[in-house]
Amino acid sequence: MENTLNAVVLFKALGDESRLSILRMLLEGESYVELIASRLELTSATVSHHLKKLEAAGLVECHRTQFYMIYSVKRDFLDESLVSLIGTLPKQDDDTKYKQGIIDAFFEYGRLKALPAQRKKREVVLRYILEPLETERDYTEKEINRHIIKYNDDYCTIRREMIAFGIMERKKSADGSGDVYIVTGD
Repeated sequence: MENTLNAVVLFKALGDESRLSILRMLLEGESYVELIASRLELTSATVSHHLKKLEAAGLVECHRTQFYMIYSVKRDFLDESLVSLIGTLPKQDDDTKYKQGIIDAFFEYGRLKALPAQRKKREVVLRYILEPLETERDYTEKEINRHIIKYNDDYCTIRREMIAFGIMERKKSADGSGDVYIVTGD
């Protein structure tokens, strides 16, 4: 949660054109409010306001030298990648949850209730049916039919759909006795 709050503050600070201009100027070297204001044609009060926002976000730091507050970019903070600040979403977990939700919705007691109408969901269901089979192995039509019928009686439609999706291929057997099916694993 704290990392999220830091990212929000950071992006709010970077979301202003004047602040970005100030940061660009500070990347060239440290400076003070009056000089920044004159170069960017802003008021000193406006520059001070923006510098406080940048400081709160951890992008700049300041130190006093005689009469001036000197501002500079916190290089170590800028060297940190945005990915680490934002964090990465657990895509694998979300993807797995999504697929499991589809499987739960379309299977009851291990049997397919109906093929989903949506193409993406249909592919998830078909891949789930093929999971127990080995990839790149030749299966006879009878073997494939026996496997599919465990999930649904309409093995012909399901087999055709698997071929149409490219997750299974049909080829002539080497001995010419019939077709063989290969789970592609794609």
